[in-house]
Amino acid sequence: MYEWMKAFHIMSVLAWMAGLFYLPRLMVYHADAETGSELSETFKIMERRLLKAIMTPSMIASWIFGLATAYAADFFTDGWFHIKLLLVFLMSAYHGVLARHVREFAGDNNQKSSKYYRIINELPTLLMVAIVLIVVFKPFL
Repeated sequence: MYEWMKAFHIMSVLAWMAGLFYLPRLMVYHADAETGSELSETFKIMERRLLKAIMTPSMIASWIFGLATAYAADFFTDGWFHIKLLLVFLMSAYHGVLARHVREFAGDNNQKSSKYYRIINELPTLLMVAIVLIVVFKPFL
C-alpha cells in the first residue's frame, strides 16, 4: 500500500502545484482588467473553478496521502520531515491567501496590482524547491 499512497500523494501534489502556479498568473491579468467587464467576469469564473474544483481538492488529497505515506514509512520522528511539514503548512497558508484574493476579485474588491501578483507567484516555486530538496536529501535524520 505504501507505493500506492506515495503515488497518489505525488499526483495530488502535482495537481495542487499546477493550480498554485496558474491562479496567481490569472490574477496578474485580472488585476489589469476593467472591473465589471466581460473579461473580468470570465476571470472570476476561471479563478473560482480552479480553486474549488482542482486546487482545494488536490490540497486535501495531498495532505491525506502525504500523512498516510509518512505514517506508513514512520517519518514522524525524522527531523527532515518536521521541516517538510512546516514548509507544507506555509504552502497551505499561501493557498489560503490565494483563496482570499479570489473572494476579493469575486466581490470586485481587489486592491492589489498586477505587480503584486507577479511577485507572489514566485513563492510556491521557492517552497517547492525547498520541499523537494529536503525530501530527496533527507538532512537532519
